[in-house]
Amino acid sequence: MTAVIDNWRLVLEGFGYTLCLFLVAGVLSLLLGTFLVACRVGPVAVLRWFGAVYVTGVRNTPLVVVFAFFQFIAPIFGIRFRWFDVQIGTLDFDQFFGAAVVSLTLYTACFVCEAIRSGINAVPLGQAEASRAIGLTFVGTMRHVILPQAFRASVPPLASALIALIKNTSVAYIFGVAEAVSQMSSLTNDNASQRPQIFLTIAAGYILIVFAFSFLANRLERHWRVA
Repeated sequence: MTAVIDNWRLVLEGFGYTLCLFLVAGVLSLLLGTFLVACRVGPVAVLRWFGAVYVTGVRNTPLVVVFAFFQFIAPIFGIRFRWFDVQIGTLDFDQFFGAAVVSLTLYTACFVCEAIRSGINAVPLGQAEASRAIGLTFVGTMRHVILPQAFRASVPPLASALIALIKNTSVAYIFGVAEAVSQMSSLTNDNASQRPQIFLTIAAGYILIVFAFSFLANRLERHWRVA
């Protein structure tokens, strides 16, 4: 354990990047996923087609391929993240972090979309019809009637999608983000005799983050539960 104790700042810094990736990509994926589900259930055929094709295509693409596209292929077409350069304390959020956020957001939004869509399917159809009858538009119906109830019903699958996002942030280390798994790789290379302890420490960190998020999601589900 001496390797972990002597380098505890690096371990904490790694989990700092992991949490930042999760928080930023999580919020953005919720927003994009909500937009996608509105497209999928909306009255405009082109948007329904776009939502279905996007979700089917990206969801069935390996996350590593999505990362590789934004790291190696996108710059060829002029898509770069050099504008993304923010430093908070010891954490340096550079273009690699920006590419990781975009990759995780575009990928996770597909699962968020399907989770919310399952919640929409749980809302009785008569409520949408009643909303239209009193003069609400599609946007108004979704905003005031359907989505509030759909989010209540979709908390468990949404929590599962975001827990998967926490673990998917580990892919970012392959592409230059110094998150927890990257620090683990560096420590194991320098301290080969202490690899089991290092692995267990990083694994315990991920378990702690997932446990804390699961606890919050469970409390939210109980608070929103419909009698």
